[in-house]
Amino acid sequence: MTESVTNWAGNITYAARELHRPRSLEALRALVAASAQVRVLGSGHSFNRIAEPGPDGVLVSLSELPAEVDVDTAARTVRVGGGVRYTELARVVHRHGLALHNMASLPHISVAGSVATGTHGSGVANGTLASAVREVELLTADGSVLRIGRGEHGFDGAVTALGALGVVSALTLDLEPDFLVEQHVFTELPLDGLDFETVTAAAYSVSLFTDWRAPGFRQVWLKRRTDQPLPDFPWARPATGALHPVPGMPAVNCTPQGGVPGPWHERLPHFRADFTPSSGAELQSEYLLPRPCALDALHALSAVRATVAPVLQTCEVRTVAADAQWLSPAYGRDSVALHFTWVEDTAAVLPVIRRVEEALDAFGPRPHWGKLFTVPAETFRARYPRLGDFAALAAELDPAGKFRNGYVRDVLGAAGTAA
Repeated sequence: MTESVTNWAGNITYAARELHRPRSLEALRALVAASAQVRVLGSGHSFNRIAEPGPDGVLVSLSELPAEVDVDTAARTVRVGGGVRYTELARVVHRHGLALHNMASLPHISVAGSVATGTHGSGVANGTLASAVREVELLTADGSVLRIGRGEHGFDGAVTALGALGVVSALTLDLEPDFLVEQHVFTELPLDGLDFETVTAAAYSVSLFTDWRAPGFRQVWLKRRTDQPLPDFPWARPATGALHPVPGMPAVNCTPQGGVPGPWHERLPHFRADFTPSSGAELQSEYLLPRPCALDALHALSAVRATVAPVLQTCEVRTVAADAQWLSPAYGRDSVALHFTWVEDTAAVLPVIRRVEEALDAFGPRPHWGKLFTVPAETFRARYPRLGDFAALAAELDPAGKFRNGYVRDVLGAAGTAA
């Protein structure tokens, strides 16, 4: 491959024979049918080799495809093309007086890539971004289009699918009526005596931030829908000005705070849509645990904070509602998500990631599929009770393993070997 392609953070340079940016669905179908090994690169916001096809494979970017965003106001759905990002999607949906149920902290990520890896926002009643999907359209190994709708055979394996079943050419998402959100920020929430359930249910979406240089949380971000009650939050002090999740960073690129109401898509993310990060001087890890374990897990992290803090920019704690998608990190259990934004130093960070995983091991953590982790594949395979069903679905839809790279084969184990 003559063009060097890296992920967003720059810690991964992808190995591939060729990079293609098809400009039409027909060209994409032909490319898939003619290739022996294919992986799709979304917005590049993964921090591991999930998108890498290998030196003999084809890396495909969908960024040049038509940016299809087709809203059905009567059905309250939107059909979105495989190369579209949430920034583009949200603006069109909002213009039709409708809304997505949630968004991730960064709005510049691709819809298909976010859904495929189990990406999420926050909120005790809010599922992952993939929970809004009602139909997935896949280009299978011969380039044909397969549509799988909610309730149909294989649907719960086809949404958060790690790119292992085919190329996602389009998704249809559920929408809801438009709503406004206001963002309130508080500082210095103690860990001792923390009522985790009450705190995280205080608003539609709640995020806790800490640098682990001391016990407790430096910031709490409450995102309140204006059609819901104003939260009473006596446990921490209101912020006196706008804040960035990373202590000391300017807040100019963050979404408006201070309780100023605004459209859902301008408040649910942490960062503004008109701020487009070209690269990220950071590494990221994330683990989803059963929510009843949240407080014990936080105390376990606090016990190793002297190891964590020197290479940490910020740690965000969020909640995610359980879902039924076989490979979702929130499958079958209401979850707490522990997210780590590390400094850009892989050699220094990996030993700390291992220490964090040791501290959390008793709680059965499931790593985010697009982040850095060192949990052995055989360990996290045991934490996904429907993994065998997913392996069978992959064998059914892609018997030759065209869409399975080394990462996917590690996930599936022996079942990931191409027939």
